[in-house]
Amino acid sequence: MSSMDKMWASFIAIGLMVLASLLISFARTRTKGVVRGVLSVIAFLLFIPILLYVLVSML
Repeated sequence: MSSMDKMWASFIAIGLMVLASLLISFARTRTKGVVRGVLSVIAFLLFIPILLYVLVSML
């Protein structure tokens, strides 16, 4: 894997991390009940591809 591909993988991981953070912040401040739980689960599930992209960018 080239250095440029590793750079893009790290950028994608950073972008997904920002998205997960914004989603959690929105869920905790603006929503209640089931919607809050669903948004939190979605944000948590975003960490799976984040972890994969981080591992790819480090190898």
